[in-house]
Amino acid sequence: QVQLVESGGGLVQPGGSLRLSCLASGRAFSDYVIGWFPQAPGKERDLIAMISWDGDSTYYSDPVKGRFTASRDNTKNMAYLQMNSLIPEDTAIYSCAADILGTAHTWDEYDYWGRGTPVTVST
Repeated sequence: QVQLVESGGGLVQPGGSLRLSCLASGRAFSDYVIGWFPQAPGKERDLIAMISWDGDSTYYSDPVKGRFTASRDNTKNMAYLQMNSLIPEDTAIYSCAADILGTAHTWDEYDYWGRGTPVTVST
């Protein structure tokens, strides 16, 4: 069993930055891939960023490529999502999720999920 807890969300102006954190417990952190999923009202919960077990491989969806950076520190059981150049369309509740096999692409395919932290981008 894996427990995931996100933090770091908040209110930020357009063009600003936030760093989200995902603290994991319950299993060796290096055993799983971490994905990040925003949930905005009326929108699908699509994968926007993913980082591999050792941090050497990442994936970003087109809307966040060049603005967001995923990282992890396996010694601290922590994953991070650095969000720069934020725009109002980034407003959502952001959740991290863990994938044991490294084959998941959608929210439902991941094995464990956090509850999320809210991000609001507004003036």
